[in-house]
Amino acid sequence: MITKRIIPCLDVKDGRVVKGVNFKGLSDVSSPVTLGKYYSDNGADELVFYDITASNEGRAIFTDILKEVASTIFIPLTVGGGINTLDDFDRVLKCGADKVSVNSGAIKNPDLIYQAAKRYGDQCVVLSADVKRVDGVFRVFAKGGRENTGMEAIEWIKRGVNNGAGEIVLNSIDTDGVKGGFDLEMLDKVCNAVSVPVIASGGAGNVAHFVELFNALPKVDAGLAASIFHFGEVKISELKSELKKNGIPVRV
Repeated sequence: MITKRIIPCLDVKDGRVVKGVNFKGLSDVSSPVTLGKYYSDNGADELVFYDITASNEGRAIFTDILKEVASTIFIPLTVGGGINTLDDFDRVLKCGADKVSVNSGAIKNPDLIYQAAKRYGDQCVVLSADVKRVDGVFRVFAKGGRENTGMEAIEWIKRGVNNGAGEIVLNSIDTDGVKGGFDLEMLDKVCNAVSVPVIASGGAGNVAHFVELFNALPKVDAGLAASIFHFGEVKISELKSELKKNGIPVRV
């Protein structure tokens, strides 16, 4: 049986890990190098590193910090933020990333996913979708949740998978940082639309939310969270122990 993955997320701005609510009101948390090593040593299955203002500021990702994070961890690393070209893929992979997450860059150039999958393999290409309900419709947002693209999310995600994305990170802007639980309705629709791994992001507030996620939606492959891990509200070892008690397969 395939184990469910628990993935902490480092949202990095100006070289520091930050966290907000509904993608707004960012506050400083810690050094990405310190936090990354802590998670690698304490049971995280993977780590996600997002340079969250790179796209909006129109610049390349902070490669010096990324190299330092990659050199201190021993778990798979997914990196995103300002990924607009194959050269961007190449640069972050050379810095030590295992997978590259693309969001705004794919919206600007949908062919980027196809080109990257062809060059590096599907398993390397992650489509990250920031999605919010607008008048009852799931819409894709770009530039760190700042800009409504007007695109319907499920069709966009299906298109990304058809182009070669090997994994989906579904970020629900509606539940981000609110800690009221994962967006099960949105996740269910995505899981039923694609056959690649889906990572749930946005809304985790406690251990019970992960239990609910994996019980309600067995097709979800992983749960991603930030603040509850960063601030010690949930320890990954305790979370995995509880998941195991509930019959959910995890790597301990």
